[in-house]
Amino acid sequence: MRDEIKFLKELQEELNTQDMDYQAAPRFWAIKDYRMVPGNEEYDSCTISYFHNDGDHSEFTTVEDLKEFITEYYLDDIYEYLDSEEINDLKRLLDGENTTFDDLWEFVIDCMNDDGYFDECPMTEEEFIRYNTMFLTKNEAERHLELNHYHYSKKAHTYAMTAWRAPKVERLLKILETFDWDKVQIAEVE
Repeated sequence: MRDEIKFLKELQEELNTQDMDYQAAPRFWAIKDYRMVPGNEEYDSCTISYFHNDGDHSEFTTVEDLKEFITEYYLDDIYEYLDSEEINDLKRLLDGENTTFDDLWEFVIDCMNDDGYFDECPMTEEEFIRYNTMFLTKNEAERHLELNHYHYSKKAHTYAMTAWRAPKVERLLKILETFDWDKVQIAEVE
């Protein structure tokens, strides 16, 4: 029982002295993270995601990514569906040091996309609170993020939240923050 009282006293000290991140009590911390989701170019600030999806999803962010993918997965069979002029154009694009992503992508869409596996989509960044993250102290949330960083994006961070209109949470935190744990007497068991 002494260990539990010691824990509660230390928790009380931490609750009463930690940075509240501009939140009102009652409060707790979660992990806020970021992900890319399909967006609408008309009203979102979007980037375009270029990909090949035949059940296995491959995304291309550089011309080198696209060149490598085409060389690895398409070049051996290219003679079956491209004519000799298109083959020469593709080889020139794959071998060219000045080939741009847009030039190669345009060729792929025009000449190599009969199956519809190559596509593009406008994407926007979305922030969200990670499921199953709830910490009573900011320090505990920061430590969790430090130890489990590989489950989160590089932009993930602690995020203070308020348990709005949650009277039981408010009461529990008030007890944890104000109770005089030194007045608790532990009965001696003989």
